[in-house]
Parts: sequence; C-alpha cells; structure tokens
Amino acid sequence: MAGLARTHIADLAALTEAFFGEVDGARAISFAEFDELAAAGDTLLVDVRPAEEYAAGHAEGAINIPLAELDERLGEVPVDKRVVAYCRGPFCVFAATAVTRLREAGRAAVRMEEGYPEWREAGRPVA
Repeated sequence: MAGLARTHIADLAALTEAFFGEVDGARAISFAEFDELAAAGDTLLVDVRPAEEYAAGHAEGAINIPLAELDERLGEVPVDKRVVAYCRGPFCVFAATAVTRLREAGRAAVRMEEGYPEWREAGRPVA
C-alpha cells in the first residue's frame, strides 16, 4: 500500500518528510546507512512496535521496547550507544515519537526510514 501511495501521490514524500521532520527533527536513515552505523559496533536496534508484533517477527538483533513502555524502560537503553528505532513502516509514527523521547532523555537516536515489513521484504535477516 505504501508503494501505491508513493507512486500515485507526487507530494507524499515531501509531506511525509515535513511531518516526520516536525515530529522528531531528524532525517530517517536507510538500511545501507544503518549497516554502516552497525558496523561501527556502537548501535542498538530497537523495535518500538507492541510486543505481540515483535514476537510475530522482527529484525534480527533488535530488542523490543514498545513505545508505550519506553519511558519506564529507558534505563535499558545504554547512554553510550546510538539507538536506531523502527516500527511498522515509513508512515508509522512510533519510531519518530521514540526518537524524540530518547533524545529528550539524552540518548543519541535516529529512526529507520522503513519498517519491519520492508526489512523482511528486502531479504534482510529476521527472527
């Protein structure tokens, strides 16, 4: 569905970028950019979807901290790691909201421009 929207609505990308830029103030990163960050070894991949969705499938190596639990579980996020948050896809606001909260708490955080469905469809490792 996201692909159809991108194809048929020329301004969708600009609107999406403006919206998410307003929400978390950051440019989302691609899978390739994530790979570069992960290669440095100081990155924590966090799936912020609800636990049931994480249990049904997630990016290999990701930990699950649902957005609804982020504030109470902030202590589980090391201050010396860059957090890369992802959720359901490019139009899901969970990751953007998580990035905002993490940054407010003094953590380095960015969001993935795609979500778990795109990760899986790209043939990336899943668990």
